[in-house]
Amino acid sequence: MESLGTVADLNVMDFAAVERYVRRQKIGLMIVGAEAPLVAGIADYFEASTKTNILVVGPKKAGAMLEGSKEFAKAFMQRHNIPTARYVSFDHSQLNEAIAALDTFQPPYVIKADGLAAGKGVIITKSKAEATKTLRDMLSGLAFQEAGKKVVIEEFLSGRELSMFAVTDGSSYHLLPSAKDYKQIGEGDTGANTGGMGAISPVPFLTEEFQEKALNQVIIPTIKGLSKDGIPFSGVLFFGLIRVGSDPYVIEYNCRLGDPETEVILPRIKSDLLHLFESLCSGLLSEYDLVTDERAAATVILASDGYPDSYEKGNEIKGLNDVGGIDGHVFHAGTKQSRKKLYTNGGRVLALTGRGADVEEAVKNSYRLAEKVGFEGAYCRKDIGADVLDLA
Repeated sequence: MESLGTVADLNVMDFAAVERYVRRQKIGLMIVGAEAPLVAGIADYFEASTKTNILVVGPKKAGAMLEGSKEFAKAFMQRHNIPTARYVSFDHSQLNEAIAALDTFQPPYVIKADGLAAGKGVIITKSKAEATKTLRDMLSGLAFQEAGKKVVIEEFLSGRELSMFAVTDGSSYHLLPSAKDYKQIGEGDTGANTGGMGAISPVPFLTEEFQEKALNQVIIPTIKGLSKDGIPFSGVLFFGLIRVGSDPYVIEYNCRLGDPETEVILPRIKSDLLHLFESLCSGLLSEYDLVTDERAAATVILASDGYPDSYEKGNEIKGLNDVGGIDGHVFHAGTKQSRKKLYTNGGRVLALTGRGADVEEAVKNSYRLAEKVGFEGAYCRKDIGADVLDLA
């Protein structure tokens, strides 16, 4: 990022500090990438500010609650007849009721922390004993702190997952490229949930028929539902979908672009992204012409050994100068620079995005990048895209 612009060392949750920086640098447009400041109301803060006149890409707190509270999102979907799994919800004072409710569901049990948990707040288990322990840990605050003190238990849906995205001003919308991400740490979708270990775009099993169903049953009713509820929304809506038979069901909403999908979606947008966001903020979204690159993209996350649990930081990253000639990009996540050398500084360290004429070629180029770049304890899933390639 330092090669592209000025990097600011700011706490994004300190809105007053962000406001001071915006004023000093005379910044006119803010794109909020993280969910926590959106749920905390950063868009509301800047709309109310008399010191700045900045355009904000991202919904106000009321709209961000679609991601900020699983219970809010499920109630919203139920209210507007948007297809989703049956659910019940409980708070920290209702542990016994929550445990008893497990008997009204067939295993596997799906238990979700209500609040933000960095993409890790979903536990799926076939064991009632483990489900009971999960409820105890979440509702006591032992797991996910405040985020888990309210839980949603929902019916397990079997199908193929995918992600769809819409940029919307609350009435008009544009669909961004589709994506499929891989959340679990282990190959074959095993092990703990993570923030995402890889992604592909486009999704080979997203047919025209299914996309029409998703539009008419999920995306348009969501935008209309927000309007009906008097909830303004200006930003990106993420729809985590599951295809059950030939029908779409919503697993979750996000109120922003999230990785690793962003690293395969944005490279496939040919038209000017800044103009898209300016159109969104100025009421001209319906006049914007979104052009998508037909070529595919795939990304593989290079993570620190031990992620999503404990892991080492500070290992030197090598090979970034050896990736020339490979069709793709290297995106940084958990890295830091010191004395012109790069070191690991997080669980998910790099997103290695390959491009290609189709998903198979894009995946191959992602893994070619992974062969060149590394650090001590580097780990990546070796099966990103394998399930859809087998399907094809």
